[in-house]
Amino acid sequence: MKLTTALMGAVALGATASMVMADGHEGERGRDGEVSIIYWQAPSILNPFLSGGTKDVESASLVIEPLARYNSSGELVPWLVDEIPTVANGGVTEDLLSITWKITPGITWSDGTPFTANDVKFTADYCMDPEGGCAQVTKFEGVESVEVIDDLTVKVRFGTPTPFPYGPFVGGESPIIQAAQFADCMGAKAPECTEQNFGPIGTGPFVVTEFRTNDVIQLVANENFRHEGKPAFASVNFKGGGDATAAGRAVMETGEFDYAWNLQLAPDVIASMEAGGMGTPVAGFGPLVERIMLNNTNPDPALGPDERSVVRPHPFLGDPAVYNAMSMAIDRPLLVEVGYGQAGKVTCNWVPAPDAVNSDTLTCDTQDLEGAKAMLEEAGYVDTDGDGVRETPDGVKMSILYQTSTNAVRQDFQALIKEWWNEIGIEVELRNVDSSVFFGGDPGSPDTFQKFYADVEMYANTFNGTDPQSYLANALCDKAPSPATQWQGENISRFCDEEYDTLHEQLTQTADAGERAAIARQLNDIAVTRGAMIPLVHRGRLSAHATSLGGVDLNVWDSELWNVADWYRIGE
Repeated sequence: MKLTTALMGAVALGATASMVMADGHEGERGRDGEVSIIYWQAPSILNPFLSGGTKDVESASLVIEPLARYNSSGELVPWLVDEIPTVANGGVTEDLLSITWKITPGITWSDGTPFTANDVKFTADYCMDPEGGCAQVTKFEGVESVEVIDDLTVKVRFGTPTPFPYGPFVGGESPIIQAAQFADCMGAKAPECTEQNFGPIGTGPFVVTEFRTNDVIQLVANENFRHEGKPAFASVNFKGGGDATAAGRAVMETGEFDYAWNLQLAPDVIASMEAGGMGTPVAGFGPLVERIMLNNTNPDPALGPDERSVVRPHPFLGDPAVYNAMSMAIDRPLLVEVGYGQAGKVTCNWVPAPDAVNSDTLTCDTQDLEGAKAMLEEAGYVDTDGDGVRETPDGVKMSILYQTSTNAVRQDFQALIKEWWNEIGIEVELRNVDSSVFFGGDPGSPDTFQKFYADVEMYANTFNGTDPQSYLANALCDKAPSPATQWQGENISRFCDEEYDTLHEQLTQTADAGERAAIARQLNDIAVTRGAMIPLVHRGRLSAHATSLGGVDLNVWDSELWNVADWYRIGE
């Protein structure tokens, strides 16, 4: 069984790290002073293995890097290695049971020590430790062992033939951490290593000098960075917090900042800001989907944390009649118009991109309130006391807590969806949580999206690259967050379906690109139709940069900060 040409189309075989990094803007390292970046969802940690939040993954990418990553065209390119291993070049074995990575000679950590295969193996051991609660463990699905061949060669062995072996050490979600720095942070100790988690030593263009959680990160150029003359900036002022409106204004109207991430704002607001003349919005469509997650556990506050993490029937959300009626009641075209304009599209799918995996079997673009009411009536959900709220056949009030992060567009969505659900007889309480806390991953906080102490919650996320295998693994039964995993894990709904798990296993063993895409579409349909989530909007990724900032190349397939080493000040 060999990797097909179609499957390997994501691999840019001729690319090298230096080619990817080149921008033609030459000069001394640090020549352009300071660059200011604002993420209104403030980073709370610089260790992606302990947080699934995009804000944390991307801020960490300034410092720590993977062996390979995806460029802005979705192509897999070498980063800390000489080339992408394939069957054709001998890096992937014919039986698809192993992949061997050859590290580029001469790379050092920012502290001047050599970057070696031992660091790569350590990273795998760190994430795969069963007591560690690694947020990115799906990247290591199927890995049997990681073996150091020599200082610059590492081999990943899989338990079964693995046609897509680019999960471990690829993309911003799976970087390499330094073995020497994190040696005492294995397993359950991982969250306790504050110094390491807030200031990782890296191979990237910048070095952390100060980290104030949910506030500010100060960084300086890495003097041991492998590319001569890069980064152009001597320092980074990375501000977190506030809201998307203030972030957008700070770049496009006042010029206070050079780059603002994730401007989740109405189209007319973006246009007004752009008129300020200081900055330019940039956008691109990847797999980012705003969705409502359905809790497959009982979130009753009377239950303790252990009980609230156990997959058990929700009093009514597990009934297809209920979640289908809730979906039918939503006017998605209106949500797109209100929230995103041309930067949004109606979607019924969890994974709408790339096109090959976008399922066309589901429809949801027309609101049907009367149909939703009829569906609930037929299933026995009726309002027996005339208060406007239906009860289950067992007499439980259909009342839900609907939570999301604090953001103007999301609060608009909440208000509209509450109105529609009220109209079909479901009582809704709204709650919003500061985004830095909601996406923070703090195992001690009751307000994280991983703990999901609500009936439904709304957010968006995406994945690195163009192959959704690892992302689709987020709905596997064993990926549910719990106290045993330090509340890490990407199966936020605690969705558990035996057929889904079996089909995903088939995906991991399928080489043909067409067959892989077909299985991915099936997995998408199972997750959506069996109660993991209600998709709403396929969102474009929209950010903005100062007109004086050159080298920005928006990447919807990896970290937005993937090529920050290439950024420079125009005219200086």
